[in-house]
Amino acid sequence: MTDATVSTPVTATGLEPALEPASNSRAQKRKARKNAAKDPKRRITWDRVWAQRALLAMSVPLLLYQILFKYVPVYGWSIAFQHYKPGRGSIWNQQWVGLENFHNLFTGVNGERFRRVVVNTMGQSVLTLIVGTLGAIVLALLLNEVKNLPFKRILQNITYMPHFLSWVIVASLASVALSLPSSGGFINQGLMSLHLVDHPVLFLTEPNYFWEIVAGTNLWKELGWNTILYLAAITAIDPGLYEAAEVDGAGRYRKMFSITLPSIRPTIVVLLIINSGWILSTNFELPYFLGNGLVSDKSETIDVFVLRYGYQLGNYSLAVVAGIFKTIVAVILVGSANLAAKRLNQETLV
Repeated sequence: MTDATVSTPVTATGLEPALEPASNSRAQKRKARKNAAKDPKRRITWDRVWAQRALLAMSVPLLLYQILFKYVPVYGWSIAFQHYKPGRGSIWNQQWVGLENFHNLFTGVNGERFRRVVVNTMGQSVLTLIVGTLGAIVLALLLNEVKNLPFKRILQNITYMPHFLSWVIVASLASVALSLPSSGGFINQGLMSLHLVDHPVLFLTEPNYFWEIVAGTNLWKELGWNTILYLAAITAIDPGLYEAAEVDGAGRYRKMFSITLPSIRPTIVVLLIINSGWILSTNFELPYFLGNGLVSDKSETIDVFVLRYGYQLGNYSLAVVAGIFKTIVAVILVGSANLAAKRLNQETLV
């Protein structure tokens, strides 16, 4: 009796298909997406529209709001190509100057200052985004490990509460916290008690500290609020994965790094893509209220620049040009981040 060579492995469910090269995985995913798009079940038909008429009716007010307040005002971008003066009447009765306002903002008299405020805006936004994202992920992981539900709710409420404070109040609290010990500056008092500094540090007069102050204040205010989506993503993880990991002898940290973080990675990527569009739209109140003449080289952002050199001086065309610049950069950043995530086979917006 001779042994027959079996070329295809046999399992309890029948013959397994032959393994395909890993290089074809991306092509298979693209083909699957195309096939899903061609699936007649996903096509929009009048029957599906009529079946979902209640949901569509509820979306009409929101759609009208977006059109009225987001798209209709776009015609005001024509001010960027005019020497706009409100006293001349209609927006169409203004003096047209072509790209002169763009030249004045980027390379003209205000060019050097505007380039500096762009760097300040990006520096503050990127640092705030990095610190805020890492802080929210770490807090979400720690809260997920708290098994005492009443204590967990108390912690969540404590971290959520600063979100509901006005930025004016937050800026005032930050100013007091960073002041001299005699004025209630507990940060200086703590540093001196720990012998980290010999004398009080005037944080709000040192330009090199300003970006960190903005990032730290944003972190304190929005840390708890930013953890909501991450906690929601964690609760959607299959508990069976943790049980299987415990059977294999995995501890808390191993489950955290091998199960929790990979499971919420799509949420992290999508939020980073969305937040990339706000890089040039950093918080206005903190740089405005905490900034002063001594730190203006590091504190002044695009919004503060527009307020001081646009609206307060009546140069509305310059303000509109800055707004157009922010919008174009935001679209480019979101598109680039989405494309990079797609190239890396991560979750994307579209």
